[in-house]
Amino acid sequence: MPTEPGGKGLALLALLLSLIALGISVLAYQQAGGARQLNEQVRTLQQAVDIARNETADALSRIERVVRPAESAKEAARGAGR
Repeated sequence: MPTEPGGKGLALLALLLSLIALGISVLAYQQAGGARQLNEQVRTLQQAVDIARNETADALSRIERVVRPAESAKEAARGAGR
């Protein structure tokens, strides 16, 4: 198969330009915040999840205190009736 004259050189030039463009895009990503900004967002979200988890645990604890005495009273009434 015959190749076009200069085709190999053009392919090499295209490869070189694409590598340069990739390098510039990586630099721009890092300059714009890149992974640092993403890490900060993850940290913020993790703090929000921790707060929600603690609030849920507190609410469940309060519900348990309300429900448990009622269960204890029912069991005591059953035991006294026997």
